[in-house]
Amino acid sequence: MKLPLWGSALSATLLVQVVSSFAGAAIPLLGPLLTLRWGLAPESIGYVSAVVSTGICWFLACGNPMLDHHGPVRALQMGLAFVAAGLLLLSQPFGLIGLAGALLVGLGLAPNTPAGSQILMRTAPVDHRTLVFSIKQAGVPLGGAIAGFAVAPMVLGFGFTGAIWAVVAIVLVSALAVQPFRGSLDAEKGTQNRAWARMFLSPSSLARSARVLSSHSSLPMLTALGVSFSITQACITAFTATYMVTQHGKTLAEAGHLVAALLVASTIARIFFGWLADRMGGGLRLLCLLALAAGSTIALLIGTASTSPWLIYPCMALVGATSMGWNGVHMAELARVSPPALIGDVTSGASLFGFVGSICGPLVFAVIANRTGSFNWPFLLVAGQLAVFGAFALWYLRRSAQV
Repeated sequence: MKLPLWGSALSATLLVQVVSSFAGAAIPLLGPLLTLRWGLAPESIGYVSAVVSTGICWFLACGNPMLDHHGPVRALQMGLAFVAAGLLLLSQPFGLIGLAGALLVGLGLAPNTPAGSQILMRTAPVDHRTLVFSIKQAGVPLGGAIAGFAVAPMVLGFGFTGAIWAVVAIVLVSALAVQPFRGSLDAEKGTQNRAWARMFLSPSSLARSARVLSSHSSLPMLTALGVSFSITQACITAFTATYMVTQHGKTLAEAGHLVAALLVASTIARIFFGWLADRMGGGLRLLCLLALAAGSTIALLIGTASTSPWLIYPCMALVGATSMGWNGVHMAELARVSPPALIGDVTSGASLFGFVGSICGPLVFAVIANRTGSFNWPFLLVAGQLAVFGAFALWYLRRSAQV
């Protein structure tokens, strides 16, 4: 039975999203082995993560000419090829070559946001558009969860090098698997520009990424709200396990189970909130309410973290749902209000600012935690900034409706 066009679009983008997230999550899981091969301290894996983030930001800032020239499906395939090449370089016993590989991985992970948004905005049924976006974005925690379960057994079964090659094979097979969808989904390309490679290195591309965010009155507020959510999500994912172990005496296994509850809840929530946003007729109001709810649930978690597990697990699930279930709704709303010709540029620009927030947020969090000697205050500040942004955005939305 032939899939409808939107079904093909969702299948292709979801597959690439899950596989990309799986490959990206494999890097920190292999971190102790990577740093051992390079003769570096285990915490040096942080440099790898920073370089991966740099690659993602680089593409989000300057990669849209490539997307327009080749089409979104081809851009996704090229991204997977970059990821595969980057993983092979990462596996080499030389740190500098490994960092070059990390940059390639970042460049390869980044096309998922603009290319996926472009494809789904064009093909998804209007009444279910946010749900479709949210299902695709649910591939992010799903891919990470699969990596958490699969990478260690792969290392035990195949060895380090064999595990790397297995991940590379999965990535390349996935790139080939979406080829049949290219004819229908790459039919409408953007401006053909043979100078896309030169523009990839041009500072003017970065300025354009910021400039397109003024193409609709709602975009600056949506972008700011996305940055606030990104800061919160990055801090929750980076520090929750350490917080539970160091301040509440949990074992690593118990902390892992709590983080699993966080991720499972966020995966389910992304799909549910996508459905709910479609029923509400738009996503901005829902994002405002989620921001307020996330601020409250994080504060609730801080207050219950030393109590019974019967309270901690539900609180952890609520935090995961509210602080990490927003992304699909946000992407769909960005695409909805963007001019059709600028969907890729707008989602790239907004994601770029969000990603900068996800880098800077944990750095500030760590400084405050170091100064105060506690995780409680920085967690409460993270919750507070998100709740304030949500309240302000809700006020702005109501004020705009009255004008």
